[in-house]
Amino acid sequence: MHDRDAALPALPAPMLAYGNGRSYGDVCQVEGGSLLRARGLDRFIAFDRATGVLRCEAGVLLDELLRLAVPAGWFLPVTPGTRYATVGGALANDVHGKNHPRAGTLGRHVRAFGLRRSDGGHLTCTPQQHAELFAATIGGLGLTGLVTWVELQLGAVASPWLAVETLRFGELAEFFALADASLASHEHAVAWIDCLAPRGRRGRGVFSRANAACGLADGPAPPRPGLSVPFTPPFPLLGGPGLRSFNRLYWHLPRRRHRIVHYQPFFYPLDGIGQWNRLYGPRGFLQHQCVLPPSVAPAAIAALLDAIADSGTGSFLAVLKTFGALASPGLLSFPRPGTTLALDFPFRGEATFALLARLDDLVAEAGGAVYPAKDARMRGDHFRRFFPAWETFSRHIDPAFSSSFWRRVMADLAD
Repeated sequence: MHDRDAALPALPAPMLAYGNGRSYGDVCQVEGGSLLRARGLDRFIAFDRATGVLRCEAGVLLDELLRLAVPAGWFLPVTPGTRYATVGGALANDVHGKNHPRAGTLGRHVRAFGLRRSDGGHLTCTPQQHAELFAATIGGLGLTGLVTWVELQLGAVASPWLAVETLRFGELAEFFALADASLASHEHAVAWIDCLAPRGRRGRGVFSRANAACGLADGPAPPRPGLSVPFTPPFPLLGGPGLRSFNRLYWHLPRRRHRIVHYQPFFYPLDGIGQWNRLYGPRGFLQHQCVLPPSVAPAAIAALLDAIADSGTGSFLAVLKTFGALASPGLLSFPRPGTTLALDFPFRGEATFALLARLDDLVAEAGGAVYPAKDARMRGDHFRRFFPAWETFSRHIDPAFSSSFWRRVMADLAD
C-alpha cells in the first residue's frame, strides 16, 4: 500500500494490515489470507512545531517520527521497547511504555485517525466522531479495517537525554517498594529480575528510573549502529544451561548509580543488537507478558516465578513494570492497573507450551490478563476472560479482515 486514498482490494480471503512485523505472535499474520503491507504509507502529513500535534501516515516508523520530532523539542508521549514499530502498529496494539502511571497508553494521545473499510468507507475517527470505531480500533489488533493515517499529540522534551538512576534490589518486596517510591519522583521506571535466583532471593534484580535531563547544553551522542547477530546458531545462546550463572553475573555487575544517557539505549536496548532474535536459535522463542492486579501482584508474581523454576527452564529477559490507573481508550487494550511481567523463553516444543499454559492459569486465577501482541498460543476461554469487552469489540470487526490470532482464540466458539 502506498496510496492512503486508494480503495482496499477485493479479495476472496481475509486480509490484514502488516506494518513492520514487530509483534511477536500471530496478531499480524493471517494464514490463508492476504497481508496489506502498510509500510509504504510512510509520509508525514502535518507537524505543528509550536503545539506538538503531528499527523503522519500509518506506515511511518516510530524511529522516523523521532528523527523529525526530537530536534524540534518533542517526543512520543508513550513508546514501546522498539522504535522500529510503525505508528499504525503501535495504535493497533495500544502500546505502553515505562511511563504508564503518568501517561497511560499511546491511545490516550491519539487525536484522530483515518480508517479505510472494505465497504468503501474512509472514515475520520476521533473520540467524538465515529466514537465506537475509535474505541474498537485503538488496541483492536488491526481487525476493524486499514488505519491509513494517525494524528498524535506529542510530549515536550527539554533534550534527547535522560538522567537515569540504577539500583540493585534483593527480592520482590524491594521492587514493589522502589516502584511505589518512584511514582512521585520519576517519570519512567522499569526493572530486570533474575527469575532463576535461589528460592528466597528469587525476584532480585536491577531497578532503573529516569527523568528528562534538563539544563544540559550537551550530552552523550546517540549510539552508533551496534553489533548484529550474523547468523542463527544451531542452539539457543539465551536460555541454555549457563543461564543461571549468566543471570548471577548480570545481577552482580558493577553499575554507576547515576548516569546521563541518550534516549535510544534507555528506551530501546534491544534495538542496539541487530537480529537479536537469532540468539534463541533456529526454533526461536515465545514471549509471555501478563499484568496482575495491584492487590495480588506480589503473591501472583512469586507464584509465576516458582512455576518457571519448577519447570527447569528460565528467562534472561524478565522485565517488571508498573501500570497506573489511567484508563486505556481501547476496548481490547491490554494495560490496566497493576504490575506487568514480560518473559522470553526459548522454544522447546510441548514443554514450553505446557509452561506457558500453566502461567496463563495462574494469571487467570489472579484476575490478570495476557498481552495479545506477545502471544502465539493463548486459549480462547482465557482470552475472553482476560478481555471481557471482546463481544462488543467483535461487532466492529470489518467483515473482510481477520487474523490468525483472532481465528485461534475464537475457534472453540465455532465447535
